[in-house]
This record gives sequence, C-alpha cells and structure tokens, in this order.
Amino acid sequence: MTRLETALNDMKTPHTIAIVNQKGGVGKTTTTINLAAALSMRGKKVLLVDIDPQGNASTGLGIPRAGRESSIYDILVDGANLMDVAIKTDVPGLMLVPSDIDLAAAELEIGNAAGRTTRLREALTQAQTGEGTATDTGRWDYILIDCPPSLSILTVNALAASDSVIVPLQCEFYALEGLSQLLQTVEMAKANINPNLIIEGVMLTMFDGRNRLSGQVAADVRKHLGRAVFDTVIPRNVRIAEAPSFAKPVMMYDPDCAGSLAYMALADELLARHSRRKSAH
Repeated sequence: MTRLETALNDMKTPHTIAIVNQKGGVGKTTTTINLAAALSMRGKKVLLVDIDPQGNASTGLGIPRAGRESSIYDILVDGANLMDVAIKTDVPGLMLVPSDIDLAAAELEIGNAAGRTTRLREALTQAQTGEGTATDTGRWDYILIDCPPSLSILTVNALAASDSVIVPLQCEFYALEGLSQLLQTVEMAKANINPNLIIEGVMLTMFDGRNRLSGQVAADVRKHLGRAVFDTVIPRNVRIAEAPSFAKPVMMYDPDCAGSLAYMALADELLARHSRRKSAH
C-alpha cells in the first residue's frame, strides 16, 4: 500500500447534512449557522457550504458581499477547487464556502450540462481526497449545507452530496404544509442519485411557550412524525434574531441566552444520535 493510499484510508469521512425546507422564514439559515458554530464549539471541524443565492449564511458569519472574491458559483459552474474557495470564519474550527447573487444564474448555466446534479458532491469529494488539499485545516467532521428556499437544482445538488437531511419546521399553523412535497423530493434523490440519503430529523423552530398554538403545532408534528422529530426545540428568542446583524452566531453574541443554549443542546443531541448509530454498527 502506498503512502497516499494509507493516508486516504486513515482519513476520516465527514458527515454531510443538508438543511432543507422550500418554505422561507422557517429558521433554515439561522439553524445552519448556529448548528455549525455549536458543533465547532464541541470540538468538531466544520465546513458550512452556502448554496443559497441570497448568501445570508455568508453574511451571518461576517463575510461581507464585497469580500467574497470567489463563491460556490465558481465551484458549480466553472469547476473551481473547493479548497481555493473555502475561507476561515471567526468561529474557531468553522470554515465557509460563501455564496452570492451570481448563484441565481447557475441553474440556467448548468441546467442541461452533464452531471448537473452531482457537481457539489464531486467538489466535496475532491476536497477530501485531493492530494495536497486541506493540509493545514485537517479534514472536516461535519459539512452543513444551507439550501435555498426552493426545490431547485441547487437543492438537488445538496441532497446528492449529503448523508442526511435536517428539516426545520416553524411552530405555526401551516407548519406541515409542503412537507410531503419536500419528503417526496428527498425520496426522489434517494432513488435516483443518492441511495444512502436519510432523514436525520425534523426540528421545531420559533417555539413560543406563551402561545397555545405553538404547543398545539409541536404536539401535532410529533404525533405525525414521531421519533423523526428532534427532542430539542428552538425557542423564539430575540437574541437569535439580533445576532445576524452583528455577523455572529448567537453563541458568540450572547452565550447564555435561551437561543444559544438550545442550539448547543441540538448539537449535543445530533452528536449523541451519531454516536449511537456508530455503536450499532
């Protein structure tokens, strides 16, 4: 066995998670940023891939639009090396592949191209196995993908590249509306391009304990989806809402607030799930 083959065999494989919901305003980007930061604070090396043309995850991690010399667009459309695009953030252990508005044109540019649904997967694989890449950052433990609020070719790329999916659901009246369509898209991706894809879990966001409706919605979701729902619930919290304007995850903005504690609990629950899954195998 060559030295390179030995290195590749010893290399840890990151767990890649797509954060997906075609509905806007459910806490998808907020969850991606804060779960990524929480995992980093638990000692994990994390890569956040912003594949939403709005680029809010990039802004929320302190990367201004003017500072994005290259982005996920260059990877998907021009075949740029992911390690040439990934940048460090102010969160220790967390790197970012930023997005910008150019990505909105990517669907048209790659719409009929060969391998259009697997370009992100190929880029991530190259970054993990390519000789001479990621040498000074180490390999990632987790890769989180912030998807656009639509079931587009960008979302399909994320599903093709992922091991699992987390679906944020807002605790409001229409929480379950559109969920069946999303689950059908996940099943389509599983059947056609990624047979190992699983639903990691559904997570409840913007829960207001003072509001009877929030409690009813949470109970309804748990009744319909059972163990697929995370135990951790993300509360409606003003500190979570304020943190992006300071370009920080909520744990760096106010580490003791209810929102910070909830996202740290979510990270712990996710890590515990993965630990049990590895033990079972």
